[in-house]
Amino acid sequence: MDCQGRPPDPQAVGAKPVRILTLSTLFPAAHRPNFGVFVERQTAALTAVRDFAVIVINPIGVAPWPLSLLADQPALAHVAEKEQWGELDVYRPRFTAIPKFGGRINPAMIARAILPLARRLHAEIGFDLIDAEFFYPDGPAAMRLSQELGIPFTIKARGGDIHHWGNQPGCAAQVLEAADKAAGLLAVSDALKADMVALGMDVDKIRVHYTGLDQSRFAPRDRATEKARLGISGPLILSVGALIPRKGQDLLIAALPSLPDAMLLLAGKGESESEYRALAAELGVAERVAFLGSVPHDDLPSLFAAADIMALVSASEGLANAWVEALACGTPIIASDVGGIRELLKTPAAGRIVDRTPQAVADAARDILANPPARDDVAENVRAFSWDENARQLAAFFREVVR
Repeated sequence: MDCQGRPPDPQAVGAKPVRILTLSTLFPAAHRPNFGVFVERQTAALTAVRDFAVIVINPIGVAPWPLSLLADQPALAHVAEKEQWGELDVYRPRFTAIPKFGGRINPAMIARAILPLARRLHAEIGFDLIDAEFFYPDGPAAMRLSQELGIPFTIKARGGDIHHWGNQPGCAAQVLEAADKAAGLLAVSDALKADMVALGMDVDKIRVHYTGLDQSRFAPRDRATEKARLGISGPLILSVGALIPRKGQDLLIAALPSLPDAMLLLAGKGESESEYRALAAELGVAERVAFLGSVPHDDLPSLFAAADIMALVSASEGLANAWVEALACGTPIIASDVGGIRELLKTPAAGRIVDRTPQAVADAARDILANPPARDDVAENVRAFSWDENARQLAAFFREVVR
């Protein structure tokens, strides 16, 4: 079945090759291997589909001097402009970006910077479609490339690109214009599709396209064994996500005084880390909060499997990949009522949906710890997720666009 529950198109078998130019500001690199890892996994899976070829352009925003002296800028400057990432050819042209203040001009700057490269590649390869993997700034930039190259473009919405950029002055109009001119739109959940429609996008143009999952790696394991590897024996709560206000890790820290035996692991880094460390110290729980930094994606299955609970009480989401991966490992989740969470929690074993308060988190955690569900029952909630299915549905969608 495709994204709308329809059988595969028999004409796809033996059809002419589809050549895709994937444009994504989210994509892994050596200095940030987790950045956009789900775009990389999706794109790699698509290239395995018969008669599909993909070239990736991953624009790198580099600040002008003296902003180029900021902490992360030197690493960006040394990223290779072309490299083989797994089986994918990835081009990384630079564009001028003003950190925190250049949002509204980024699409134009990206399009200007990558147009010569896109023209050259199009002349060599003959692309059928531009695939923008984040709604902003990728979508409006893809719109400009589409106009120059004379080929259609599609955009995938993932969450923050709609909830944040879709409401920002100077950016919202660009989001809606790109949506209007795109040949097709994708959303990672039914809930995000509804949010897109509420912004003014055409409901008939939007398909729901769930994330993929490597079931061979993200699967139930013996929890005691995985905890022992971490040197932990008591109740363990894990949260995976950037340490930013929207993700709500402060609510988890604030819940710890009501969970005196529990340990909290925070996997991720971000602007709020110092604030969260101070909060843990203020509440007297600093010794029970471990800041792990950015954890390699390949190391996450062991962490998920060790945890009794994966908690992520965000203010907004599309469909958090951490939700899906935790469930696949048999770990119940505590989440706020945002995004596609109700599309995942199909059984009581899967976890709890809570208000965004420390007390609600603590109450749900106590309930799960007192009545732990069977891991296989938890994992059943995401049994249908796979990268093969994700790629098959994406290929069907792209074939319809270029037909």
